[in-house]
Amino acid sequence: MKTFCLLALALLLALPSGVAKDRHCMFRLHAEANPRDTAVFATSVPAQFSGKNIAIERMPRISERDVAAFYPYSAGNGTYGALFQLDDHGRIALDALSIERRGSLLFAFINGRPITELEIDKRVVDGKIYIASGLTAADVDSMKKDWRLIGRHK
Repeated sequence: MKTFCLLALALLLALPSGVAKDRHCMFRLHAEANPRDTAVFATSVPAQFSGKNIAIERMPRISERDVAAFYPYSAGNGTYGALFQLDDHGRIALDALSIERRGSLLFAFINGRPITELEIDKRVVDGKIYIASGLTAADVDSMKKDWRLIGRHK
């Protein structure tokens, strides 16, 4: 009986790792941090527009697990932009972030590359994030493997 219970427990613990979906695209949104935070909580990155080093939180506020769908388009300068629709968890996280961090910056990273910085100027309740440009065709292809296109069902 003990052997059966241990086998059942081992299978139960191994099940989530066997069912987990491999992701092809990494999408992270990091909030601006307090510059006096330690290296454990924050890291410094150069801002694209000002050129100054800005502290960002090490832990992303929103990740690829929070994205439900996206809609890519050609930005006209050889890159692509996209509209990201978040799931319920991501929508609530973005809403809370837009309330508590109004006036600060949000940094978008796709596949480990900094894409853009967004200023939080108003409350965002619809769960949509718009990235105007900076994505490559390879980024869009990897997104298609993970998320459905807005307007289509997977």
